[in-house]
Amino acid sequence: MRNLNVAELATKVVEGSRGHVAKAITLVESTKPEHRAQAHELLQLINPHTGKAFRVGVSGVPGAGKSTFINAMGVKLIDEYQHQVAVLAVDPSSTRTGGSILGDRTRMGDLANRSEAFVRPSPSAGHLGGVARATRESMLVLEAAGYDVVMVETVGVGQSEVAVAGMVDTFLFLHVARTGDQLQGIKRGILELADVISITKADGDNEGEARVSARELSIAMKLISSDETKRRAPVLTCSSYTGAGLDDVWAAVTKHRGELAGRRRSQQRAWLWNMVEQEIIQSLRTSPEVRQVAERVEADLAAERVSAVEGATDILDAFARTFHTP
Repeated sequence: MRNLNVAELATKVVEGSRGHVAKAITLVESTKPEHRAQAHELLQLINPHTGKAFRVGVSGVPGAGKSTFINAMGVKLIDEYQHQVAVLAVDPSSTRTGGSILGDRTRMGDLANRSEAFVRPSPSAGHLGGVARATRESMLVLEAAGYDVVMVETVGVGQSEVAVAGMVDTFLFLHVARTGDQLQGIKRGILELADVISITKADGDNEGEARVSARELSIAMKLISSDETKRRAPVLTCSSYTGAGLDDVWAAVTKHRGELAGRRRSQQRAWLWNMVEQEIIQSLRTSPEVRQVAERVEADLAAERVSAVEGATDILDAFARTFHTP
């Protein structure tokens, strides 16, 4: 992207060009310094066209059918609610290439083939900060392109749910009815994050068990907090196969948007400091002077010539000198 015309790219994104949207997301996902500068310029140009979409995070236990649910819900939102739907499926990163390794597009085949939808498997970049930054900036690109519902599917490994919950308007948690202890394996922290909960695969022989699981989970939600004034996430049932309950789930998701303005302001503050931290860390890693000092400190640390505290002071002093102007 050395000869990239950022202004032209921004114009094409706002016009809704799918190819340019894909190129813009590739740009904001990059960690190369030259690409970060271009990404910052792009985000400034498209900023007036962002902020109008409904952002929904989707997570769930293994086997809950997150991608299948998103596929069915996305098609319904297009056909019956006239929405333009975008999906960011945040996958575990390949340890060798950093690319997405799960076949989300195959599980969202119906949605991916619709002209009103855009499905993007996004690598998690190997660390939580990479997930947060790339996903947030990708959402802005999709909003600028005219997608008014942006769904983010999480990898389902704990910390990523916290990151995604901090950047969406509503966080939807999917569970599946099972024999035995229905609540085993669900972390309390995830339930506390959830704004809406749905038991999936509520069809055929599983329908009755799904309703029982929903009742049990509703009771569990009451036990999490004894504060009667605090909002509790509604627990519903749905089937991605038959479509039953999907309208009820979407109604609960949209009803939760009441405190949207306050949540967005809080998220903007968190995003501000997250970006500051990420830029400082990136500067630490890319500064030649800091890198030279860090190599010496690491060698001294291994030889037990300095302590970690002394080494950290030396590295931070070197970092401060990079900003000193005579």
